[in-house]
Amino acid sequence: MTYHNSMKYYRKEEGKEGITCLLCRHYCQLKEGQVGVCGVNKNEHGELKNLVYGHPIALNVDPVEKKPLYHFLPGTKVLSFGTVGCNFKCPFCQNWDISQTSNINMDITVSPKEMVQLAIEHGAKSIAYTYNEPTIFYPYAKDIGVIAKEKGLKNIFVSNGFETPEIIEDMPSWLDAANIDLKSWDEAYYKKVLKGGLDAVKDTLKRMVDVGIWVEVTTLIIPGENDSDENLTQMAEFISKELGPQVPWHLSAFHPDYKMQDIEHTGLDTLLRAKAIGEKAGLYYVYLGNVPVHGGTHCPDCGELLIDRTGYTVTVNRLVNGHCPKCNRAIEGVWGEA
Repeated sequence: MTYHNSMKYYRKEEGKEGITCLLCRHYCQLKEGQVGVCGVNKNEHGELKNLVYGHPIALNVDPVEKKPLYHFLPGTKVLSFGTVGCNFKCPFCQNWDISQTSNINMDITVSPKEMVQLAIEHGAKSIAYTYNEPTIFYPYAKDIGVIAKEKGLKNIFVSNGFETPEIIEDMPSWLDAANIDLKSWDEAYYKKVLKGGLDAVKDTLKRMVDVGIWVEVTTLIIPGENDSDENLTQMAEFISKELGPQVPWHLSAFHPDYKMQDIEHTGLDTLLRAKAIGEKAGLYYVYLGNVPVHGGTHCPDCGELLIDRTGYTVTVNRLVNGHCPKCNRAIEGVWGEA
């Protein structure tokens, strides 16, 4: 069941048995019959078989603000779905019941064409590959995304940023936007606790911005783990200097989940402190998530309120063709016909 792909998602190594999976930076070397770290990509007869292809486990219609994307078709609906499996092992995962299992429900089958049809039927303007790590079902995502693009829909990745350079090179042909998690500024924490890598995520972010994908960054702020001024300042300065001050930074409040039931909720004071750090680093757009505050977008030049949000609902959108109505500054983002 493959539709449009010219790209091979694996390579054969000279003089070695097995194949190397190219979907994420674990670059799993898989012998015949072996499955990668993610639990859902397998070497079958010398080829990479994506076991979750066509088998979503979670499917919803959401506001795009929930992804969270604040500078991408505001006020529109997005069809969101995910499969089982993940290439990280985050102890605070909110979707751990699907991400940390490789138990695939084969009874649920949705072809790429059917997925696009569902999005259209529900009045969605885009499709989001989310809930678990989408790079592990990239072959399925891309086949959907190519059809979606043909039908005038946009495509969104909500990801931990562990894509390979090979995949990122392939993305601009069909992917429009990504929200990438920057979970910490500590390489040891990334490797030991999350089973990923900070340098890889930084590299992914830079590459995605460079190839023209619209990027927003999310940091889940966990008390005692990544909420020091130093940690937050380093993250904010990286986004501002290496990616550009126009990249929105979403600061999200942690709530106890999965293996981290004993850590307290993130206080609003912590988020406000982080927001001030982001603004001091020169970021134009810093937003707070999981807390009951207005998520306003203001013009970086004149301060005019452009978009107001309550929760995930856009209550005001005063942009004129993507520009500030007061000083006419172009506001960075993807605004559709607005």
